[in-house]
Amino acid sequence: MSARTAAPQAVHVNLAFDPDLDEISKQPDGHPPLSTVKSATTPVTYSWENIQVNVDVPQGNCFSRLCKRLPPHRKQILNDVTGAVRPGEFLAIMGASGAGKTTLLNCLTYRNSGSLEITGKRFINGKAVDKDSLARISGYVQQDDLFVGTLTVKETLRFQALLRMDAHWSYKERMNRVEEVLVELGLSVCADTKIGNPAKGIKGISGGESKRLAFAAEVLTDPSLMFCDEPTSGLDSYMAQNIVQTLRNLTAKGKTVICTIHQPSSEVFAMFDRILLMAQGRTAYLGPIDSALTFFASQGLSCPLNYNPADFYIFNLATLRGQESESKKKNLAICEAFEKSELGQQVIEIVKAEQLQTTSATHNEPITKKNQSPYKASWWNQFQAVLWRSWMTVLRDPTFLVVKASSSIVIALLVALIYQGQELDAASVQNIQGVLFLFITNANFDNVFGVINTFTMELPIFMREHFNGMYRTDVYFMSKMIAESFVYILFPFLSFTIPYFAVGLNPAADRYFTGAGILVLVANSAVSFGYFVSCLASSTQVALAIAAPMSIPLLLFGGFFLKNGSVPDWLGWIGYLSWFMYGNEALTINQWRDVQFTNSSQACTLMSNTISAGMVDGPMGIICNGNDVIKQFNFDPSHLLRNILLLVALIVGLRTLAFLALLRKTYRKN
Repeated sequence: MSARTAAPQAVHVNLAFDPDLDEISKQPDGHPPLSTVKSATTPVTYSWENIQVNVDVPQGNCFSRLCKRLPPHRKQILNDVTGAVRPGEFLAIMGASGAGKTTLLNCLTYRNSGSLEITGKRFINGKAVDKDSLARISGYVQQDDLFVGTLTVKETLRFQALLRMDAHWSYKERMNRVEEVLVELGLSVCADTKIGNPAKGIKGISGGESKRLAFAAEVLTDPSLMFCDEPTSGLDSYMAQNIVQTLRNLTAKGKTVICTIHQPSSEVFAMFDRILLMAQGRTAYLGPIDSALTFFASQGLSCPLNYNPADFYIFNLATLRGQESESKKKNLAICEAFEKSELGQQVIEIVKAEQLQTTSATHNEPITKKNQSPYKASWWNQFQAVLWRSWMTVLRDPTFLVVKASSSIVIALLVALIYQGQELDAASVQNIQGVLFLFITNANFDNVFGVINTFTMELPIFMREHFNGMYRTDVYFMSKMIAESFVYILFPFLSFTIPYFAVGLNPAADRYFTGAGILVLVANSAVSFGYFVSCLASSTQVALAIAAPMSIPLLLFGGFFLKNGSVPDWLGWIGYLSWFMYGNEALTINQWRDVQFTNSSQACTLMSNTISAGMVDGPMGIICNGNDVIKQFNFDPSHLLRNILLLVALIVGLRTLAFLALLRKTYRKN
C-alpha cells in the first residue's frame, strides 16, 4: 500500500489580467508574488472505520400500513466498511448496481444522507472529521453538472475563486489562478462562452466542456482531498480518459482522490492506483489494482487474457438474475476471504496506525475548531459576489426578462383597447372596478408563477454551493430579492401606466402615482408568496401544484366576487391574509374618494344590481358620487393608509417565512 511521495505544488502562470469583471471583492494586494505564495493545502490521509448504513423500508401499500400498522423493514445498505486512502493515491470505488458504492461516497462526504441511519467513524490524518471541516479542505465533483447558464465559463470560475479560495489570496492572484486553470483543463477556447441552459433556450458549451468546468471549479481551490461521483458518466471514451487523466495529475501533486466509477475502459482502469470493490454493502477488495487479479485467482476466479479487468470484477460481484442465492453466497465468501487476507488486515492496521499517530487529547477532536466559520469569504464579500451573479442572471435571462416584458406590455395594451373611453359616472362603475381588479389578478398570477419557475430552478445550485461553504443562506436570499426588485417594480408600473389614461381612470396626478404604488405593492406581495411557496415545496412541480389552491381562497376574499363583510365570521380571518382584498380596497378608495360624477343627470339614479358576477350582493342602492361607490362595496374610505401598510407587512412577513423555509432546507443532521 505504498504511496507516491511527490510534494504538492501549484504551478502559477503570470497571465495578463483583463479587468472585464468588476472587482467585487478586491483585497489589498500586499502579498508576495504569485510564484512565491505557498499552497494552503496539506497532505491528507482519509480513513473510515466500521461504516454501517441502515434504512427503514415501509412494508405493504399505504392502505395495509394504515390498517394493519405493519412495522417497517430494516434494510442494511453498508455493513462494517473500513478503508483508507493516502496522499498521492487515486482510489476508485467500483461494484455492480446496488453494491453500495454511491452510498459509501455519500457517507464519506456527509451528503445526501436523507433518512439513512449512519454509524461509524471518519478521520482526516487520524483526527475525527465533521462535515464543515471536511468541506474546507476537500472538493466534490457531483455527477450532475449544475451551473448558472447565463454566466460564461470564465465568469463562473471567477465567482468560485472569489468565494472558495483562502483569504491569503489577493484578488489579482485569484484571477491569475482562474486563467491558469482554464489553460490546464483546456477551457480557454470556450472561456467567454455562456454555459447555457436548454430549458430556457440559452445555447452554451458542450457536455464535455461542462464536465471539465465542474472539475475546474473544484481544482481551482487546490484541495488536498477530491471526491468525484461518476466523473465519466455521459462522456465518450476519449473525454472519459481525459477527465480521469486530470484526476491522476492531481495525485502526482500529492493530492488524495476518491471517485466512484461504473465500468471504466481498460485504459481508464489502468490509471487507478487502488480500487475498492463493493458487493452487497461489504468490502470485497481494497488494495492495489495489480494485486486484485492475484486475490481473485486465489478464490478460483481467474481473469481471461485480453479481458478488461474492471468488467471481470463487476461481473463476478454482480447478483445474476435467476441465480440470486448462488450469487449472494459467492459474494459473501469473497468478502469474508478478503477480511481474513493479508491485504484486508493491512487496511485495518493502516486505519489504526493513523489514529495512533495523534495524541489521546486530540484523538476525537475535529480537525477544525467548532466555532470556526465554514466560509472562506467574509459576509460582505459573499454578498457582493452573489449580488453580482444574481444581477447578471436577471439581465441575461431571456425567459425572465424579455418574455415577462412582452407579456406585461401586451396585456396592458389589450386592457387599454377593451376598456378605453370610460367616464367617471355611475354607468362606468362596473367596468372601472373590473379594470382595477384585473390589475390585481394579473399582477398576482403573473408574478407568483414567474417566481416559482425561476426560483425553484436555482435552488439545487444554491443547495450545492451553500453546502460547499461558498455563501450563507441570508446572503443568497437577500441578493436574489435585491437583484430582481427592479423587475417587480418596473413591469407592474408599466402594466398600470399603459392603460390608465386610455381607460379613463382618475386623471389626478396624485391618484395616478398612488394607484401605481399600490399595484407595485400588490405585485411584490404576490412575489413574496411565490418565494414562500418555492422555498416550502420540494420541487417546481410541487410548487406549481400548491400555488393555485393556496391563491384561490385569497382571491375570493378580495371584495370583487364576494362582497366585503358578507362572509361568515369563522372564515373572515382569511381576508386579513389577502393582498387581493387590501389592494382592491385601496385602489377603489384611491379611484373614487371625493369624486363627483361627470354626468350630473345620471348622478343620483336608482341602481339595481348592475355590478354582476357577485360584486354586489345586497339591495338596490343610490349611487350619486364616488363615495357612494366605495360604500356600495362595504369599503371604508379611511382605510387607504392602513391597507398600504398591511401590504408592506405582508411583503415582509411572507419573505421572512420564505427565508425560514429556505433555512430549514439547509439544515443537516450530524
